[in-house]
Amino acid sequence: MDTALLLIIGMAAGTLSGFFGIGGGTIVIPALIYFFGYSQITAQGTTLAAMIPPIGLLAAIAYWKAGHINVPAAMLIAGGFLIGGLIGGIFAQHIPDLYLRRGFAVLFMLIAVRMWF
Repeated sequence: MDTALLLIIGMAAGTLSGFFGIGGGTIVIPALIYFFGYSQITAQGTTLAAMIPPIGLLAAIAYWKAGHINVPAAMLIAGGFLIGGLIGGIFAQHIPDLYLRRGFAVLFMLIAVRMWF
């Protein structure tokens, strides 16, 4: 593993996450696939494991200190993430890598078109 490249990927994802609220899925997953040859499912699992402590905690503290977090809404979303993450993780194990990768690409294309207009 290229330690420096992994740290750079993490830094880019963390910076974008703190700035725009994105990073894990949009930066780390494609980087692990293209720079390290990970399968889609391994890139997803590795990204989820890496995001748990640093992004959620430190970035949220900065936003909370500035008064930009609706705590009740965040708690409800976190509950949904907990349940949805489990369901998605279970189902993802049974989908071929090619279909996961294509679904990932379609999702981001739809988001991009929606945000453009």
